[in-house]
Amino acid sequence: MRREASVPARINIIGEHTDHFGGLSLPFASQHRLHLIANSRSEGFSGEETVVRLWKTAGGWPADLEVKSQIPVGAGMSSSAALCVAVVLCARGMGDKMETCTKAQRLEHQVIGSSCGLMDQIAITHASRGQAVFIDFSDLSVDNFHIPEDWCFKLVDTGIRRNLRDTDYSGPMTSSHAGSTHALKESERVREALNCDAPRLGKLLNQSHASLRDVIRVSTPEIDAIVRDIQATRGVYGARLMGGGFGGMILALVENDQVLHGKQIVPSEPAFFHEEL
Repeated sequence: MRREASVPARINIIGEHTDHFGGLSLPFASQHRLHLIANSRSEGFSGEETVVRLWKTAGGWPADLEVKSQIPVGAGMSSSAALCVAVVLCARGMGDKMETCTKAQRLEHQVIGSSCGLMDQIAITHASRGQAVFIDFSDLSVDNFHIPEDWCFKLVDTGIRRNLRDTDYSGPMTSSHAGSTHALKESERVREALNCDAPRLGKLLNQSHASLRDVIRVSTPEIDAIVRDIQATRGVYGARLMGGGFGGMILALVENDQVLHGKQIVPSEPAFFHEEL
């Protein structure tokens, strides 16, 4: 038996660090993908050590495991969540989407050692081409949101990588007051984003970064300087740090594809898998 899962990266437009506080998020799946190939064997396992541990923990059968990924590690694009979702899909098959999400979350907690929420898993399993996923974490409800044509996104790499397991989140982010204050205001920005044009969304992204910097303090002076330079670039509506914090990618909303280097980030298909007997 051969199974292959294809899982996208997660791009979060706005609604960062809200899932633990019952807030709102508006992510989508990007064209960057991770592929996991599992070929059955009579006994034993082969593959990268962490992948094998994930596979065994998920109840996978004896297999040769191979991962091919376009998702940079430690860049705030949900590389760990993508891998865990891929493992669940190949090991357990395509069942209920939310059940897949919670199983992948448990894997990430148990094996990767990250205390992640559910935004990444929901985004990459519930996404669709051309659309974002509007998530309400108070009841885990999910709705599709058509991304307006004038919303053009680019990613800027800070060049700073961080390991979620080793990142120190002992500051204001873990404070219930700071975290809930940020989540409340961030969720208000998400609701406004559902009915605004690109220039206004850019201002919301800038406000989001200010909260990441000043309220829960998951940015750094080096990252803040990069964000300020991007925000001041002609043709940029707004920009903010994306992901867990302390490194990774900056999301920029731009007037058109000619602004900043790199390709436009395009909302893509959700995770899927296929099987050959």
